[in-house]
Amino acid sequence: MTGFLVVTTTVVAVAVALLGLLSTLARRRIGLVHLVATGVLEAVLLVQAVAVAVAMGRGERPEDTPTFVSYLVAVLLVPVAGALWARAERTRWAGTVLAVAAAVVGVMVWRLLQLWEVTGA
Repeated sequence: MTGFLVVTTTVVAVAVALLGLLSTLARRRIGLVHLVATGVLEAVLLVQAVAVAVAMGRGERPEDTPTFVSYLVAVLLVPVAGALWARAERTRWAGTVLAVAAAVVGVMVWRLLQLWEVTGA
């Protein structure tokens, strides 16, 4: 795992969260911009997952591999679940759903980095 990808993911997650909060404050439902931003967040997470898979294939492993892999799989599902839930939500609160999902992603990627660096991998 690289710090660059974690920071990039965090920046995109903050952007998605802000978009969601702005739409909630404007009392509007989410639109295509929200979904595209969430798709970019998912794409960055997929790049990170591939980079981790390559590193693990080379023999680098965190000390607590099962917890790390669980976090990695879960963080990939959060934006998808948030987007699906937000699309199903017909009120202005759909933006809040996306904002919370993005905030969760932001926290989880830093926890992933913490778990990865325990052994200096």
